Amino acid sequence: MSKEWKGNKKSVSTMLGMSTTWYPENRAAGDYYTTDPTAVEDFMQHLKRNYCDTMYYKELFNVVWEPACGCGNISEVVKKYANKVISTDLYDRGYGHTGVDFLKTTKLPEDCMCIITNPPYSLSDEFIKHAMELLPSNARYFALLNISYLAGKKRFNDIYKNQYLRAIHVYPYRIHCYKNNENTGHSSPVNYAWFEFGHKPQNYYSEDAKYPAKIYWIEK
Repeated sequence: MSKEWKGNKKSVSTMLGMSTTWYPENRAAGDYYTTDPTAVEDFMQHLKRNYCDTMYYKELFNVVWEPACGCGNISEVVKKYANKVISTDLYDRGYGHTGVDFLKTTKLPEDCMCIITNPPYSLSDEFIKHAMELLPSNARYFALLNISYLAGKKRFNDIYKNQYLRAIHVYPYRIHCYKNNENTGHSSPVNYAWFEFGHKPQNYYSEDAKYPAKIYWIEK
């Protein structure tokens, strides 16, 4: 006779080698997970290789907004590629303009065509939908997310069915996101990618036509 199961869903996750950081009690306050600057550099180099010879690149990276800037890890790297980077955050992490709630903003910074951020994971859906409300056609919202963000019925109905997803830029290697900006030296159990969101082109031949997202791999 088998023994009575005494565990819970965390026990199952641990047994399967899964991360338990997504449990609310294990999350950093304000979902504060900072991004490894090296990973941001790899991503920006990747974008430059794909867009550098186009006028679109110059327009896209003229003014960039980082609305969840934290301690500035993303902003400081993007500064090397953009003419101007505007950094804001709801919380004071010692960097950028603080006390700015992205979800309550009503307009983009002047000449801004691009938003790049590692959003609070618990508000990822809301960040995407609000970015789509703010961004004009041909503008882009890049969000660093767990690859598992592709799944979810509600997310499919709210976001993916609207064809906001333009591309996924996947890291074929593990990158680091540091809880409370504390580098423990441990590798991340999570697979990350940059999700690129934007509006379907206005001149696309049919409103009902599918506009599939592309997949890219970020190479060092």
